[in-house]
Amino acid sequence: MKATKLLTTASIGALMFGISAAAQSAEWRYAHEEFEGDVQDVFAIAFKEYIEENSDNTVQVYRFGELGESDDIMEQAQAGILQFVNQSPGFTGALIPEAQIFFIPYLLPTDQEAVVEFFNTSTAINEMFPELYAEQGLELLQMYPEGEMVVTLDEPFTSPQDLRGKNIRTMTNPLLSETYRAFGATPTPLPWGEVYGGLQTGIIQGQENPIFWIESGGLYEVSPHLVFTGHGWFTTAMMANQDFFDGLSAEEQQLVRDASDAAYEHIINHISGLADESLEKIQAASDEVTVTRLDEDQIQVFRERAPQVEERFIEMTGERGQELLEQFKADLEAVTSE
Repeated sequence: MKATKLLTTASIGALMFGISAAAQSAEWRYAHEEFEGDVQDVFAIAFKEYIEENSDNTVQVYRFGELGESDDIMEQAQAGILQFVNQSPGFTGALIPEAQIFFIPYLLPTDQEAVVEFFNTSTAINEMFPELYAEQGLELLQMYPEGEMVVTLDEPFTSPQDLRGKNIRTMTNPLLSETYRAFGATPTPLPWGEVYGGLQTGIIQGQENPIFWIESGGLYEVSPHLVFTGHGWFTTAMMANQDFFDGLSAEEQQLVRDASDAAYEHIINHISGLADESLEKIQAASDEVTVTRLDEDQIQVFRERAPQVEERFIEMTGERGQELLEQFKADLEAVTSE
């Protein structure tokens, strides 16, 4: 078993004790999937600071690995051990299949301004998704973009043919696996804790992540060829345990919503320019790094393979998925046609 899975009975007991004490001390627990200083951490700290500046409540933030991996913290949030959790749809897709919509390639634009406007105004994001999360005992507070996805590989590539025989790490997400099959690669699901070692030993030849995560996780050290394919943005979601949230007073519910809104505004400012800064750090740290940006003709070859992923999404999610996808596209059209 991985070390990150080894939550002891004592640590779980301590967390549960904190839950019972929360009614008196209002000490709330919030776990996310990333390292200190990464986007989810910046969001969590902004949320924490707003809560603590505007109430007597406190928020304890747990970063990647401190309470396990992504699957673990979601289970703890659903069980009420955690009050708040930040988990990307890449992992939530096993729980909420419709959340996999973010892994349909070339659905979201690459322009950050358009992406942010979509998240601000989308009916799919702001009205349909909260209902889906509520069915799983979760109060969806924010969905937000973290950065454009970048593929790293053991050699540069410009076409699906170049990806044949390449094992590309994916999250445990069926639709993301379908995307990389469509792209010509062999999808290889791995938990995050095994990615660096997998790249280092050649078990996998590549992976995808936002550029800031490639930098902070040191992935460029073992997978130095960065390719901007323009196929998607990494999206994540911050939510609360539904029973916990429903048990708050109206004033505290509003406090939580205001704090998540403030954190959202903060993170949108934070990610502006973050990709360029992270790429500069990577290039300064390694002479082996190469950067390939696919041109429109090269992108079109990959884009032509997206419809089969859409079809698979509808097969997985049925009528609700179809309705969500139609609304998603309508919301995007409203933004990109302006």
